[in-house]
Amino acid sequence: MRRKLAINRLREQPELTHEVVSAFVDKYRSPIIEGQHATFLFRGHADEVFVRHRVVGLPDPLPMKQIPNTDLWAATSDLPAGSRVEYQLETRNGDHYERFNDPLNPLVAHSPMGSSSVCAGEGYHVPDWALHDPEARPGDLVEHQMRSKALRREQSMLIYTPARFNTVLRYPLLVVHDGPEYVQFAAMKTVLDNLIHRLDVAPMVVAFVPPHDRMREYPNFAPHARFMARELLPELESRYPLLDSASGRCIMGGSFGGVASVSTAYRYPGVFGSLLIQSASLVFTDIGQDHGGGPAFDPVVKFVNRYRAKPTRFTDRIYMSCGIYEPLITPNRSMVSVFREAGITVKYEETRDGHNWDNWRDRLRSGLSWLFPGPQKYVYE
Repeated sequence: MRRKLAINRLREQPELTHEVVSAFVDKYRSPIIEGQHATFLFRGHADEVFVRHRVVGLPDPLPMKQIPNTDLWAATSDLPAGSRVEYQLETRNGDHYERFNDPLNPLVAHSPMGSSSVCAGEGYHVPDWALHDPEARPGDLVEHQMRSKALRREQSMLIYTPARFNTVLRYPLLVVHDGPEYVQFAAMKTVLDNLIHRLDVAPMVVAFVPPHDRMREYPNFAPHARFMARELLPELESRYPLLDSASGRCIMGGSFGGVASVSTAYRYPGVFGSLLIQSASLVFTDIGQDHGGGPAFDPVVKFVNRYRAKPTRFTDRIYMSCGIYEPLITPNRSMVSVFREAGITVKYEETRDGHNWDNWRDRLRSGLSWLFPGPQKYVYE
C-alpha cells in the first residue's frame, strides 16, 4: 500500500497547533521529496503564495494552498527521479508582490541574474568532479587583453593552461563564449582541473571570452565571427603551443553562446573541428515569421531558417545538450537531425533540468571527454 504524502498526513492531524506545524516544518524543511513528488512549503501570512519557476509543462506561477487554521502553505508537484529544478517563492499581500528564495531550503544556485532555490529530486547529486579535489593539481588562469579590429575595441579574456603545462607539447584549444560566467557559475576551472587530473579529458588550453554586448554580438554577428576565427585564433597560436589542425580546436557556449558558436563555425568552415553547445537558442520557424521570441531572436531565426533550408557540413563533430524542462528542448531536438543530415557527427544528451548554469556544468564531463578524450586516447591527425 502506497504511503500517504507527509503533507497529507499532517492535514489529517486532529489538532494543528502551532507546535505541531513547527515540528513538521523542522523535520521536513522544503521541498519534501517523496518518490516522484516534491512538496513546497512556506510559512507566513499572505493573501496568496506561489512557486515561481521555468519548468515547461507546469503552471507558472504554481499556486500554494494554505493549510486551514495554520500559517503553513503547500503545493505538491510531480518530480521524476534525477530531476533538478530552480525556483523561487512569491507572496501577494494586497497589491504588493514579493519574490524571494525559499527560506526553508538551503540549496541555492547562482547566475548573472541572481540566485534561485534548488529542488533536487531523488537520484540527483552534484557530480564529484565539479567539486574541489585537493588531490587535483590546479591549472593557471590568467587575464589577457588584445586589440580587435573586427570588434573595434580592446577584448579581455581569461586563459587557462593545465597543470604541468609544457611548451614542448602541443595542446588542443577550447574557446568558451560567456567565458567568465562559465568560470564563476559553472565551476569550469575546477571541472577542468579535476577532469584533467583524472585523465577523463586531455590537457588543453582554454580561452574564456566574454562579450561586450551579447544580444548583439552572439546571434550571427559577422564581426564577432571574424574576431574569433581570424584574430583570436592567430593570437593564441602565437602565444601557446597549440595543435595546428581543426581537430584540435573546439568552440563552445550555452544559450545565445551556442548560437554564436554555430554561426562562427558556419562562417568559417573547417576552422573549428568540433563544437560543444548547451541549450542553444537555435530558434526557427517552419512557416511564417512568428517565432514568439521577441526582436532579440529575429537574427537567430533568420540564420537558423537559412541553414535548415540548406544544411552544410561546417564542422566534424558537435556535442549538444539540453534540459527537457526548458522551452528550447524542441528546437534542439529538431536540429540534431539537421546537423546529422549535413554529415556532422552529433552526440546529443537530454537532462531533467532547465536553462541554467548548473545544468550546463553537469554536462561538461560528458561533452569534453567525448570531444577531447584523456591521454590514453589522445591521438589527433
